[in-house]
Amino acid sequence: MASKTILVTGGTGLVGKAIENVVKANTLTDENWVFLSSKDADLTDVEQTNALFEKYKPTHVIHLAAMVGGLFRNLKYNLDFLRNNIHINDNVLNCSYKHGVQKVVSCLSTCIFPDKTTYPINETMIHNGPPHDSNFGYSYAKRLIDIQNRAYHAQHGCNFTSVIPTNVFGPFDNFNLEDGHVLPGLIHKTYEAKKNGTPLTIWGSGKPLRQFIYSNDLARLIVWVLREYNEINPIILSGELNKHALNCSKLIFLTDGMYFCLNL
Repeated sequence: MASKTILVTGGTGLVGKAIENVVKANTLTDENWVFLSSKDADLTDVEQTNALFEKYKPTHVIHLAAMVGGLFRNLKYNLDFLRNNIHINDNVLNCSYKHGVQKVVSCLSTCIFPDKTTYPINETMIHNGPPHDSNFGYSYAKRLIDIQNRAYHAQHGCNFTSVIPTNVFGPFDNFNLEDGHVLPGLIHKTYEAKKNGTPLTIWGSGKPLRQFIYSNDLARLIVWVLREYNEINPIILSGELNKHALNCSKLIFLTDGMYFCLNL
């Protein structure tokens, strides 16, 4: 009988699906995994969140759920991103504390780092300055998870930590041009340009460097963090190489009617 019940919020998204694939291939007999979607509960509602914890009685939580979006949606709804994500994160962490969850691993984002910073960045630099104006609502809400983790540990001894993945891509990604992120947006734009016979336009200079990680690789690392990493300090999960957006667009090509990304 499983002695651990791992609750995964946001379990049907890009990263959640990847974690599900990874644990299916490497199932431990003492682990029972529960993957939740937004259909199971509105995590901005504390009563619905608490009901989930009462129902599943998790011993561990991987917290992926968030209100997310691309550049244009963030620019338009910074307040909504701030308030909704603060509610989600506070409800999940507080219910984890109240229900005696042994460990929580929350997923942050590289956008939490200061807009004006030095490279390479590391985990100690999260709070060294304001994030970029375009998505400050989402960024500050995610930063607060790190602060909450430290506060829960200091006051109650909770083992709450977080991971900071770089730009994620893979199956079940969001290819919507308004809500999607860098690579799915480039893939969609390249597909539309090819289909319509129109030029491919990349916004900006194409020179900013980005690091990317495949969703299944990230999933393996998150499972490792859950099982092995016991620090409160957040940990960056990343590939080793930096890529220019312009070079990424050159790596998107057509095969059997579908676009794929190579060598990232």
